[in-house]
Amino acid sequence: MARGWKLDPDDRAKLLKRFPPTWPEVIADHVTFEPGPSGSNAPVHDITGEVVGQADDGQGVQALVVSVGGTVDRPDGSTYHITWSIRREAGRNPVDSNAVIRRLGWRAVDRPISVRLIAASL
Repeated sequence: MARGWKLDPDDRAKLLKRFPPTWPEVIADHVTFEPGPSGSNAPVHDITGEVVGQADDGQGVQALVVSVGGTVDRPDGSTYHITWSIRREAGRNPVDSNAVIRRLGWRAVDRPISVRLIAASL
């Protein structure tokens, strides 16, 4: 089971208005700290993060990039993000967000948007 943070429901609602989902299936609910079984002893606590960017490959994956503790760089080398929406009928899955961000990069938002992140097993 992965560890990370659930997006505060009120902040999720505000972000959905600010960033309308591009694709039919809306995920928009969490930021992963560590995928898969826990290999780290680092605690995950409730925190405040910042939405700093967005990515969309135009082929079925939309993600918001999140800064956690002042960085977008996750310990595993990928990028902190919220998979925002996907197009499953095109064969896309939430895990594809990492590859999209790595391949295409991301566009910064005008100003960072503060969000509450609630520690959770995902």
